[in-house]
Amino acid sequence: MSEKDNKVRTVAGRVISNKMDQTISVSVERLVKHPVYGKYIRRTTKYLAHDEDNTCNEGDVVSISECRPFSKRKSWQVVEVLERAEAQ
Repeated sequence: MSEKDNKVRTVAGRVISNKMDQTISVSVERLVKHPVYGKYIRRTTKYLAHDEDNTCNEGDVVSISECRPFSKRKSWQVVEVLERAEAQ
């Protein structure tokens, strides 16, 4: 049998909500090719991610990685903040 590569999935996305304690909602965008017309379409997926120190704000671009489940819907954690949102 061949060994399976256990690489940790890491994605980047924009924080769309930080109203929960130690949890943020991250929107990740990807391009999908339409099967018939061939046009690339934007698709978004929302993930709940663990933010240990409550450092992320809405509009920040963050890198999140897959980890053990923290709750029913939360199995991602913040790795780093790639870009801070401008203060309004």
